[in-house]
Amino acid sequence: MAYEVRRDFRGYGANPPDPKWPGGARIAVNFVMNYEEGSEPSIQDGEGYTETGLTEALGPGQIPRGRDLAAEGMFEYGSRVGFWRLLRLFQERGMPMTVFGCALALERNPEAAAAIRAAGYDVCCHGWRWVKHFELPEEEEREHIRRAVASLERTVGHRPDGWYCRYGPGVNTRRLVVEEGGFLYDSDSYADELPWWVTVEGKGHLVVPYSLTHNDGKYAGPVGTSDDWFSFVRDGFDMLYAEGARAPKMMSVGLHMRLIGHPARAAGLARLLDHIQRHDGVWVTRRIDIARHWMATHPYPGRGLNEGEA
Repeated sequence: MAYEVRRDFRGYGANPPDPKWPGGARIAVNFVMNYEEGSEPSIQDGEGYTETGLTEALGPGQIPRGRDLAAEGMFEYGSRVGFWRLLRLFQERGMPMTVFGCALALERNPEAAAAIRAAGYDVCCHGWRWVKHFELPEEEEREHIRRAVASLERTVGHRPDGWYCRYGPGVNTRRLVVEEGGFLYDSDSYADELPWWVTVEGKGHLVVPYSLTHNDGKYAGPVGTSDDWFSFVRDGFDMLYAEGARAPKMMSVGLHMRLIGHPARAAGLARLLDHIQRHDGVWVTRRIDIARHWMATHPYPGRGLNEGEA
């Protein structure tokens, strides 16, 4: 039967499985650095406008025609400066992270790609370009996925371990990701706090959910200062950590180089990293390690699972 995206409002319900995290950890924490700068819509790449998302370029329509050089510079700051600041914060603490990498962006900064390789970070494919996959015809989306995989193999030295769309996925995306093959998981869902299996075209496929809540995107909305952001995400960690004494949890924290890479915001990230490191029973890890652990501990139960069924 052809794969169909179905909604599921029950999930694991009152009895989620025990993840059995390594060392009996209460919580698995995965930090994600979104590497997008250089793949966003731009005049140079044919979109006819300059992207301003998650930058200080507030108030759309400042430049109705032509290039918005201010916004371009804000994106460039992310790869020129923000990337290296985030790298230092994690390396100084010996903490791993995952890179959601847009393929074209990493092509345009070989030094950053080399640093990602040297650090041993896993790479989850964030698409070839920063585009809306749900708007792409099926054949064009298939080509975007193929091109992104080939590009990341060249720049970071291995094919991407997982998949996550820059915007929400389309109804064909998961099927095309499985069709391409080689992906151990996708993160194109915000529906849970633990991974789960689905069956796609007769094959088991793991979903490792992501979060836009514990995310520096909050700086583009209600959160203003680094103390605000630190307090907000710290509260999420503290509650999950407390709950994890009974039922272990997973937490994803999303970061953007052009946003939290600025010093006034990076200070809050530093406080969060230090807060987490003061706790025992925390597994700070890469996304690929969560996926592999889940596959080994809770293997695919067999065909017949519908979309979203655990």
